[in-house]
Amino acid sequence: MGCHNVGVTDLDPQVAALLKRNPDGLVPAIVQDAASGRVLMLAWMDDEALRRTLTTRRGTYWSRSRGAYWVKGETSGNTQAVREVRLDCDGDTVLVVVDQTGPACHTGAGTCFDDRLLLGDQA
Repeated sequence: MGCHNVGVTDLDPQVAALLKRNPDGLVPAIVQDAASGRVLMLAWMDDEALRRTLTTRRGTYWSRSRGAYWVKGETSGNTQAVREVRLDCDGDTVLVVVDQTGPACHTGAGTCFDDRLLLGDQA
């Protein structure tokens, strides 16, 4: 199990009680650009990543592949200044609205959804 800080979190207990986590203790975080409304990426958060995001206003996530926390842009310079964090009606997804500096995707694309169109309008 990808439990990172179970029982050792400073996340507001009222917020923590609203979260419906997957078996690894994670919730998906949809990241949206505040200016354009475009969906930039999907990442994962546990309670600690959410706490860090709420307190620092910097997009902070749990990397399932690295097994570590990462602050978006810490190494690339493509940062996310968090403007809003919202929880969906079911408590199982977080929406993070950001001011994105530089591309959001690690491939250099503007968003993680730019390159693989599976279906589009026939204009």
